[in-house]
Amino acid sequence: MSRYSRNKWRLKLQKIIYEADTPAGKLFDVVLLITILASIILVMLESVNSIDRKFHTFLNISEWVITILFSIEYILRIITVRRPLKYVFSFYGVIDLLSTIPKYISLIVGGVHALAALRALRLLRVFRILKLARYLGASNNLMNAIKASRAKIAVFLFAVIIISIILGTIMYLVEGEANGFTNIPRSVYWCIVTLTTVGFGDIAPQTPLGQLIASLVMILGYGIIAVPTGIVSAEYTAQSKKTETSNNSLQSCSNCLAENHNDKAQYCHHCGERLHS
Repeated sequence: MSRYSRNKWRLKLQKIIYEADTPAGKLFDVVLLITILASIILVMLESVNSIDRKFHTFLNISEWVITILFSIEYILRIITVRRPLKYVFSFYGVIDLLSTIPKYISLIVGGVHALAALRALRLLRVFRILKLARYLGASNNLMNAIKASRAKIAVFLFAVIIISIILGTIMYLVEGEANGFTNIPRSVYWCIVTLTTVGFGDIAPQTPLGQLIASLVMILGYGIIAVPTGIVSAEYTAQSKKTETSNNSLQSCSNCLAENHNDKAQYCHHCGERLHS
């Protein structure tokens, strides 16, 4: 096979694997999504002893089939990019490797059930599919909204911590050790549990003043929960408007794996490499 033919096939595979604006790319993502979900279900079923004892052979064979499929996909992702190490040491590259090797390690170190937790990392690969698929591209807006909101949310959380410390200290002084508020940290713990409307019930105020303060904390908790939601929602709306006014495609650079290039772009906006389109 000539060098031109090899490059042509490599670009075709790269377009299918890393992009989702073609029927083949969308089909690849759908099959990958189904495989990932099936793998996660197998991991959960294996953790149930009664099911594992009854269907161990079936579960083991199914896991090997999925592991081999992921291994083939991992190799194809490496050989279809011009800078393989860029993918290998990227976030998704590390996740792909960690979620693939546990089954092979089990051949050397048998009976290591703790490795099942690494196989559960395959669920993180769903974000790659959500990122590439045009019909699920809203995940990009959500991630950008969370990033844009992190400063505001950090300030908000800092304020909540201060409020929890103040109210926890007050409850310690009001209720005292006799009612379960043995120290300030434990009282702050009670305040956080109450403020977030979790309410474990392991500590409860007994005095009328303490119950009044607890009621105010509960009411305050409902308002506090709504604040970060409003912050992220406002940023999400702003990100959605930006997306509507932009004209991005799902082209992926085979050199640096950068995405979201303009439909008419000829060169990568990140590394300057010529796009295969």
